[in-house]
Amino acid sequence: MPPWIDFATRSGAKGAGSPCLRNPFFRDRPPQTEPSMSLTDTITKTFVPIHREGWPFVAAAGAATLIIGWFVDPLFWIGLILTAWVAYFFRDPQRVTPIDDDLVVSPADGTVCQVGQAVPPPELDLGSEPMMRVCIFMNVFNCHVNRAPFGGRITRVAYRAGSFLNAESDKASEENERNGLVIESGETRIGVVQIAGLVARRIVCFVREGENIGAGERFGLIRFGSRLDVYLPEEASVKVAVGQTMIAGETVVADLTSETRGSVLARVS
Repeated sequence: MPPWIDFATRSGAKGAGSPCLRNPFFRDRPPQTEPSMSLTDTITKTFVPIHREGWPFVAAAGAATLIIGWFVDPLFWIGLILTAWVAYFFRDPQRVTPIDDDLVVSPADGTVCQVGQAVPPPELDLGSEPMMRVCIFMNVFNCHVNRAPFGGRITRVAYRAGSFLNAESDKASEENERNGLVIESGETRIGVVQIAGLVARRIVCFVREGENIGAGERFGLIRFGSRLDVYLPEEASVKVAVGQTMIAGETVVADLTSETRGSVLARVS
């Protein structure tokens, strides 16, 4: 037995005489601690951030709940539930977007309601010939933060006032209030149109013409139910079907090349 162990065993010494302190191997190692997660980390990972556009609505709903609940107790709990729903509606979670210039990702959470050829809105200046269009319907429970389907330069932002028909109907793309963007990269031009719905009454766009934007970056928001249309170039190969659930910034809508792919890099935004 090594003398330093024998000494510690016979003397029962602690502290400076203990094997861990006398052995250079143990003395030079940093103390080992069990991994732990603080309460702050737990809360941060559990609750999704609220977009800044939603804070006035959350504050208004909370104030109304307190005032009404002061006079009528049962209404306080109803208002509290509605306030929580408003906060949930304006959630803005991070998304992991594939990094590939030839991929078109979904601009919105929701469900694919239409896939097929359609003439793009005239204000986008994408021509009068039909283009492949993918329509994504967002109900009031979907996240309504919109993300760029494609990276490039924003060459056009065009708003058009209109009606507020059901966003799932065929006429919605022509008659409803809408705001359209054209994103250009090289020879590729892709159009994305925010369309107000039956409940939606406010389209918000964060970007301007001439700005550059990356795929998956936030560019707008539609309040309380709506739809987004993506107009794709002729060479695009659509990767989604009607009824499919979409995740903004993550789900691949189309591939601009027919080449076989290996693994794809991604980034969080």
